[in-house]
Amino acid sequence: MMGSVVSSSEEDILDLDITAISHAIKEKKFSITSIVAAYIQRQQQINPILNAVIEDRYEEAMEEAQEMDRYLENHPPTSPLFGIPISIKESIHVAGMKTTGGLEHRKDLIARHDAEVITKLKQSGAIILGKTNTPALCFCQETDNKLYGRTNNPWDITRTCGGSSGGEGALLAAGGAVAGIGSDIGGSIRFPSHFNGVVGFKPGCNQIPSNGHFPSVTNDMQARMLTIGPMGKTVRDMELLYSILSSCEPEDHSLREFKIDILPSNISLPLSLETKNLLNDVEKVVMRSFSTYRRIPPLFEESTQLWQEMISSNGSDLIEKAAYHNDRSNIIKAFLKEKVTERTRIRPYLSKAILGSKLFQPSISRINEIKEIISNGDQRIHAYLKNRLLIFPVYHTGALPHGKVYQQVFSIRRKFLTYMPYVAYANVWGLPSLTLPIGKDDNNMPIAIQIMSNIGNENAVFRLGKMLEKKYGGYHRCPL
Repeated sequence: MMGSVVSSSEEDILDLDITAISHAIKEKKFSITSIVAAYIQRQQQINPILNAVIEDRYEEAMEEAQEMDRYLENHPPTSPLFGIPISIKESIHVAGMKTTGGLEHRKDLIARHDAEVITKLKQSGAIILGKTNTPALCFCQETDNKLYGRTNNPWDITRTCGGSSGGEGALLAAGGAVAGIGSDIGGSIRFPSHFNGVVGFKPGCNQIPSNGHFPSVTNDMQARMLTIGPMGKTVRDMELLYSILSSCEPEDHSLREFKIDILPSNISLPLSLETKNLLNDVEKVVMRSFSTYRRIPPLFEESTQLWQEMISSNGSDLIEKAAYHNDRSNIIKAFLKEKVTERTRIRPYLSKAILGSKLFQPSISRINEIKEIISNGDQRIHAYLKNRLLIFPVYHTGALPHGKVYQQVFSIRRKFLTYMPYVAYANVWGLPSLTLPIGKDDNNMPIAIQIMSNIGNENAVFRLGKMLEKKYGGYHRCPL
């Protein structure tokens, strides 16, 4: 867990969070130039191993740092993010940088304008070091594409870093940025946070603007599930970044007002022994101070099917069009060709995901039924979570070898019903969800939990997160 005491070594800079580095800048213990240089050097050291950063702006970042140092000669910092080096998921527009979606035919496309979240970060003084890798079109929970290749988990490079914000998770775990920005429509902040041992926050629906994200969503059901959010080293940083990126003001609740529901360990879904033991230990910790129950929240069983149908509600037409560059006549042929020859421009997982989305596309009558379920469910869940926090696992195990998560989640045999329930719940119901590392499995891979509640209860989520972060140690940089 990050402290606020700062020493003079570059190693210490890499271990510090936004709050501690901001304090050091204010106290003139480090120059912004030295901080940015340390993170650039770290990225250059680790990226040949991880393949997390796919486009950098190191020269521009150093120029911005030098200009800020000159400003500080006669003025105080203008914001807690002033001079803080961060990284950005490739899918989010940064003016003058590429937004390719990992597709070869988009390799020269450069964004003309910043996404709204990028504008807010720049106005707050953040320095963008570069953009990080994703799966093609953010359409998988593992990070690999034909344009940039595969990103590795720093704790074990033979294992997945997760996705779709996988480049962010891997880079932050190895100390390559102070914090980063990802996005989440189906666990895409939470999978990488869990697999790499970083802290992540998926905001509630419509709390942070998602314009300037590629691919964009096509209907209201998908829009309620997609959100841009922060990733980093500490809960206090997630709270800070959320306050900057969101225009909403969470209610100031006392944590004592809340009950806590922990998902039962004997639930009829896969869950590793290490994860069960950690959940049991979390129960012992929180029950000392709060009314604590092991139970399943409303509509949990239905949520994963709803998630898949909402994701597939347009048959992935926009994704298909982007992936195949308007040549979509032979998707099955392309999928089979890639499986045999690996000579197409699209990884087979993307073709398979598009085909699966068509297979699970709901009818018009089913879409109307889903809308009714969502409308009624929102009211029910809002009432249930008024003074309640939920604690879930993120995945049934720590990071698996490359390719295994894809095999578990993407299947016409509907395996998503088995492996996606823990993350799908927060997407379907638009809930804020904090992911926090609390331990390791027997392969020394990180294991995390989620803390969720209603929109408006974010302060309570962060407070419980800080309490558990203090107990379990939180983020530890991988010494890759």
